[in-house]
Amino acid sequence: MKDIFFCPEESNFYSNCLENLVLRNCETSESVVEFGSGDGSPVINSLLRNKFDGVIHGFELNTSAWKAANLTIDEYNLTNKYIINNSCLFNSSKPQAKYLVANPPYLPAPDPDIYMPLLFGGIDGATVTNNLLSLGYENVLLLISSFSNPKSTIEQAHDYGYTVNNFVVLPLKFGYYSSEPKVKKHIEELRKQKMAFYSGEYYFLAGVLFSKCPENTTNLSQELTQVMTSL
Repeated sequence: MKDIFFCPEESNFYSNCLENLVLRNCETSESVVEFGSGDGSPVINSLLRNKFDGVIHGFELNTSAWKAANLTIDEYNLTNKYIINNSCLFNSSKPQAKYLVANPPYLPAPDPDIYMPLLFGGIDGATVTNNLLSLGYENVLLLISSFSNPKSTIEQAHDYGYTVNNFVVLPLKFGYYSSEPKVKKHIEELRKQKMAFYSGEYYFLAGVLFSKCPENTTNLSQELTQVMTSL
């Protein structure tokens, strides 16, 4: 859904999170579902670098990105490992899988009339992210922005029975789409409401693995909250 518009640094971060928090922990023939595959490059790069015997079922609504992804999948002979559907996961029958992974749209704005509407994540930027947690997968890897009401996502995860299993954080500079005057002004308003956290031109992007685990399992929710609200 974010298609080919996220920056290379963000794409590489997503790929690294996918490798370290998901693929290397998968058992034989594991299934993974991906929301918003885009041009497929993060997953393709991860598959080329790692031994993974399962199947990743991607969902991508943008037809141009879907076509580009399939061309690359064919080029690298990954058709038996990465299957992308040209449809929205929310409107499809949900494949069974141990993991759901996504770099969801997270730009906050008063409405979708922005430079790149596909990046619109709702008024607080967390709408799509929080909706993904409602799908009930056992493990969910999400990229979460510190200026997109991260506390609501952590609280929503708790309400759905998730703990924060692990996370990694990357500082990023506001880019072209997040610096659009309409968007930046809205993020400033969210900051006043303690729903957005950033410092100057920088914000945090976190790759977070949420898991439905027993209550006695280590839960890093408090640590994640402290990091994401520290700017």
